[in-house]
This record gives sequence, C-alpha cells and structure tokens, in this order.
Amino acid sequence: MQNVQLEAAKVVSRVLQGRNLTQVLGESLRMQVEFTPQQRGALQDLCYGTLRYYGQIEQMLSSLMAHPARDTQMQHLLMVAIYQLEYTKAGSHVIVDQAVTAAKRINPKAGGLVNGVLRNYQRSREGLLEAALRKDVSRYSYPQWWISMVQRQYGAEARAILEAGNQHPPMTLRINTRQTTTAAYLALLESQDIDAHLVEPDALILEIPVAVDRLPKFAQGWVSVQDAGAQFAASLLDVKAGMRVLDACAAPGGKTAHLLELAEIELVAVDKDEARLQRVRDNLARINLKAQIVCGDAGTPADWWDGKLFHRILADVPCSASGVVRRHPDIKWLRRAVDIESFAKQQAHILEALWALLAVEGKLLYATCSIFARENQQVVDAFLAHHPEATQLVIDSIPNGQLLPNEAHDGFFYAVLQKNN
Repeated sequence: MQNVQLEAAKVVSRVLQGRNLTQVLGESLRMQVEFTPQQRGALQDLCYGTLRYYGQIEQMLSSLMAHPARDTQMQHLLMVAIYQLEYTKAGSHVIVDQAVTAAKRINPKAGGLVNGVLRNYQRSREGLLEAALRKDVSRYSYPQWWISMVQRQYGAEARAILEAGNQHPPMTLRINTRQTTTAAYLALLESQDIDAHLVEPDALILEIPVAVDRLPKFAQGWVSVQDAGAQFAASLLDVKAGMRVLDACAAPGGKTAHLLELAEIELVAVDKDEARLQRVRDNLARINLKAQIVCGDAGTPADWWDGKLFHRILADVPCSASGVVRRHPDIKWLRRAVDIESFAKQQAHILEALWALLAVEGKLLYATCSIFARENQQVVDAFLAHHPEATQLVIDSIPNGQLLPNEAHDGFFYAVLQKNN
C-alpha cells in the first residue's frame, strides 16, 4: 500500500505544477499495471481527496513543520497521509507505517521526519482543526480569490455553495426515452438490487455508485451517466422533429446524445479536439444514433460551416468549470482570478460567432458549468446590448438561469436566446 501513497504524492505534485488531474491520474494508472483493483481505487481516492481538502491539509501541515519539506513529493506524501488520517477508515498505525516506508523510498533518512510529523498530527488534531476554521482558505479549501468572489456574488448562500463543491459527487443516470421510461428503468434497477431515487428533470441518482457494466442495458444504450444539472440542456433547447441543430463544443457528447434521444433531428456536433470527438462517436455508437461530427473551432465557423442555418444551437462554451469542482477538485488550485476574464472574452467571441448561424425565430442555448456571473449573465447582458433582435426567454424551472451545486446536481448556467425578425 505504500506504493499507492507514494504514487498519489507524485500525482498531486504534477497536478500542482499545472497538470490536469484526470490526465495525470490516467497516465499513472496505465503505468501501475501491477496495482490491484483495490489499489487503483485507493489511488484515485487519495489523489481526489488530497486535492479536495488541500487548503485545510496544507494549513495543518504548515503548523506542524517550521518549513515545508524541500522535496515536493515528500511534502505531498505527508499531505496524502494526513488526508488518510482525517478522512478515511484505514487504521492510523497502518497509515503512518506505510508513509514512513514510502518516505524512505524518496530519501532513506526521511523516515523519522515523517513519523514525527504524523504522530504529532494525531496528538494535535483537534487544535489543528480548530485553527484551520479561522482562515477562509483552510476552512473551505479554496483559494482566497475564489472564496471572495463567491461571497460577493451570493452572500448568505456562499457557505453552502463552497461546501457543496467539496462533497463527493453522485452517480446520476439519464434515461434514453427512445428505449424505456424512467419509471420502468427504476424498477429494473430495483430488480438488480441497485438502489436509486428520482430527481429533476428525470434523472436517477444511485445511492451507491456502481461500475457501468453493472447497469442493466447500459451496453444497449438504455441509460447514460450524466449529471442531473447537465440534463436540463437538451430540454431547454426545445428541439422538434425535422429541425437542424448545432451542438457546438460538443465533446464528450453527453448533451449530443440527449438531443438525439429527444427528437428526430439533423444534428451537427462540432468540437476542436479530434481526440475528444472520438468519445462523441463512441457515445453515439452505444445508443445507436447518428450525427454529423465535425472537427472545428466554434469561434471560427467559417472554417467548417456549410452555410445552412440552424433552428437550434447549443453553445456549451468553455468556462472555469467552477460549478463542477466536486468532480474535478484540481480546478480549484489550477484556476487563477485572471482566468475568469479570459474565459468571458472567449465566451463572448463564440456567442457572437454562433449567433450568425441561427435562423430567424430560432433559439440558442448559452450554457456553462460555472457559478461565476462574469461568465454567465454578464456575458449574455453584454451580447443583448448589441443585438436588439435577440430576446432572452424566461426559464421558469431555473430562477435566473443559475443552478447552484447541491446534493442533486452540479452547478450550471443556462440562457435561452431567441432570434427575432
């Protein structure tokens, strides 16, 4: 198990140097072919958990050490071990012993240091946790700029939003209504002893996540894994049979598939990442539905558009992903405050470019997985100020178009824009 701790420390170090957690963890798992399924699951938990509570753990460790360890892997090994001690059910003596063994693989002389720090943590735990509550960064485990932005925008709701971003995300299913109904599939899950409950808009949350190959009829396309908040997009776009529809920034294809499940439409799915487009193809192959898949930049449609207008456009634009940090905790530590303005400019550019592709009386759904107004309503307001032919429609089911992260779904923003004569 000490190999798992050490590998987790390596992954955390690479992420905090600017790498994407999903990519780095994937690379690590491919390299560690000798890991058992249990070890692979433990590695994922240690990486995600350490980054999820990084602010708190870093503060507690700084109280235990006069100076950070010179070797960043050693520093992160200590953080991984503290995460285990605080948030997992593993025996404390086992965690410490394994951390000491792992430390000796980094530096043969480091075992005493690691043993002393972790034993001191165990003795001082209550005081360390109490001290961590006094500072926003260690209390919430987000950068200060992020915390301040949420507090300014949401006031009394800020605490719940920040805490929701640190929870384990649910496994949520989207039912393919071409194949079955939500009620029928819920009964099918029950027959397989898989407990689930219904949430809006027609999503099923599993009480305990399972591997997709355990889901009945998954391979036949009856069901897909998709957050309940993301499932609003297809219904908000209001597609009808025979419409020509554009899904811009389509990868990995969850919303693409959902749109095709809802109506017989001519759908064009565009994304600039050819590798990620393969996931769109795989998703569509599994549900046995088809779309025209195009590799292109949504911000420069002249490079790929055939000149035929669309009745509906889904503009699922790049964003900070601040609404989905419980699924991607590395985002909290990789994003910078200046990135928000950069995303807003990119979003405005894409929205402007795609608007020209929309037919009169058509609808465009502007969507982000962000909770920051600068990427959301402010982008839409600036666009509307220069486009008198555009009207933002009211979304009755989502006040102000903003879904805030909670136990049922991640955070998303939606704005439906209609093109008038």
